[in-house]
Amino acid sequence: MNTELMSGVADALPGITGYVYPNEQTLLWSVLIVVYPYITGLVAGAFIMASLVRVFKVKALEPAYRLALLTSLAFLLVAPLPLLFHLGHPERCYEVMMTPHVTSPMAMFGFVYAWYLMAVLLLELWFDYRRDFVEWSKTERGFPGVIYRLFTLGVTDVSEAALGLDTRMGKIVSIVGIPSAFLLHGYVGFIFGSIKANPWWGNVLMPVIFIFSAIVSGMALCVVLYMTVSWGRRMSIDMACLDMMGRLVFYALVVDAAFEGLDWLHRLYAAEESIHVLKSLASGKLFYTLLVGQACLGTAVPFLLLISVQLFRKRLAVAIRERIYFVSSALILLGVLAMRWNVVIGGQLFSKSLRGFTTYKMEL
Repeated sequence: MNTELMSGVADALPGITGYVYPNEQTLLWSVLIVVYPYITGLVAGAFIMASLVRVFKVKALEPAYRLALLTSLAFLLVAPLPLLFHLGHPERCYEVMMTPHVTSPMAMFGFVYAWYLMAVLLLELWFDYRRDFVEWSKTERGFPGVIYRLFTLGVTDVSEAALGLDTRMGKIVSIVGIPSAFLLHGYVGFIFGSIKANPWWGNVLMPVIFIFSAIVSGMALCVVLYMTVSWGRRMSIDMACLDMMGRLVFYALVVDAAFEGLDWLHRLYAAEESIHVLKSLASGKLFYTLLVGQACLGTAVPFLLLISVQLFRKRLAVAIRERIYFVSSALILLGVLAMRWNVVIGGQLFSKSLRGFTTYKMEL
């Protein structure tokens, strides 16, 4: 007998209410599955922020352009770790690539990840940093110099024509990268939205909600990192850049909140047979994460703070605007994390009988 499973069932029993099927007493997807879509969302949102400079010529964002690209790369490198830690046999992860199953969204993640990493992010970073790699390979000595020479890939031409080609190629990669970023994170929402047997997940708006929540969280992360790095280096913050970033975060938050509200409005108006369970879930087990964390602290408070800046920017001192942007972005990051928790964990807390609830105990 599986003692670990029995221990989990024993821990869950006190939190079970109503009628729950025996195989629903323990949750199959843990907090690691919450963290995974959260990280991929940060990747997509940060890349969208960087793409605004190259593709849409938003010059005000240039001071944060490279930071956004490097942020996207850093989080993309660690994005698969929650999935690997959640697997019972993570050493078999290569099987996804060796024996592809093209009709499975989960199985195709490996190819989407490889495409986004190698054909989008690394390629755009190489075009953007190639000139620096060439210069550093000439000035640095020892092991760092060898690394920089390897990064040049043998292309050491830094003439105006070559640099112009780098810029054009980088723009093309950015254009390709925007739909790729939507695909990277949208497929997670597609997986949840296509599960018709679960009324909490089965929704055509789920991929759209995931995409826009990813955009707003990634942009908010760029704001937090840009301000933190500037403060840490004791550098002055470019307020034109910060104001533009704050404006974009505000617009993305409005769109994301609109889709979230539309989702709930449709659920309440349709009033399907599962609506009583969803209401009980929202007002009970998910009260603090959904109503307090996601709706209030993660959406309403940042919205009020950011709209106050948009309306009274000229009357607010620079220091006040900086703190409003930082606090709002930090709250948005918290709210999107709560949203991921509500989707992944919340969708497993009620029974398919629609007459009972189970509970979740986070593993250490």
